[in-house]
Amino acid sequence: MFGFLSNLFSNKNKHEAINQLMQQGAIILDVRTSAEFSNGHISGAKNIPLQVLNGKIANLKKEGKPIITCCASGMRSGSATSLLKSNGIQSINGGSWTSLQQILKSK
Repeated sequence: MFGFLSNLFSNKNKHEAINQLMQQGAIILDVRTSAEFSNGHISGAKNIPLQVLNGKIANLKKEGKPIITCCASGMRSGSATSLLKSNGIQSINGGSWTSLQQILKSK
């Protein structure tokens, strides 16, 4: 029961955080492979596969915007978020791209 309530509140906070970052002009960063991205993605999202993200950090820093990461399940986007944060970029793991798309549509 408490786990359910905890998830409910953390999801609400995550939605609020995502909406707040979007108001700040956040970049949606899809870290799936190009092939996965071409099979469906959030409109306007940037595709930088996790495998090459480290080499793109400087360019992302230059944009000066917060980043919301997404992937297929939330695992790769979690890794991407950690990498971005360790390089001083404000970032949040948006989870799966389909879940993130629903959050963005509901605002």
